[in-house]
Amino acid sequence: MIHTVKTGETLNQISRDFRTPLPDILNANPGINPDQLYPGQTITIPGIPDTTGNPYSIQVSVNNRTLRLFKDGVQVKEYPIAVGRVLFETPIGEFIIINKAPNPGGPFGTMWMSLSKESYGIHGTNNPASIGNAVSKGCIRMNNKDVEELSGIVPIGTPVSITP
Repeated sequence: MIHTVKTGETLNQISRDFRTPLPDILNANPGINPDQLYPGQTITIPGIPDTTGNPYSIQVSVNNRTLRLFKDGVQVKEYPIAVGRVLFETPIGEFIIINKAPNPGGPFGTMWMSLSKESYGIHGTNNPASIGNAVSKGCIRMNNKDVEELSGIVPIGTPVSITP
């Protein structure tokens, strides 16, 4: 996949966010100078599939505590979610789903989908009463049946826009 460098990003941060070893990124981008990245520069991230033609996108509203699924720009589903609590706010920005892990266990419910932001994801819950509240450590929490449905629809590489 192709990643467009954002203001302030470093190659080390991109490597961490995409869970891709730095040497692999350097090998996929011959001639790149890791000390001279600039906003708008494009970098190939190996191991993340090309999603050209993926009709799906996700929009998360932290304040409304909703996750909306779009296909070809048309909303097809809306799910209630839980978001980050004070001091552990859900990150605002543009991300993608970089992997999926069924049955992660513990508080993550029955499905985990990593975002391209280190340590954050969309996941199920072992506490359904938390949905609709600001209680997580920044992740987006969904009912297990909802996150299972969503993960069955969207491919890895699906864009996720998180707004206040």
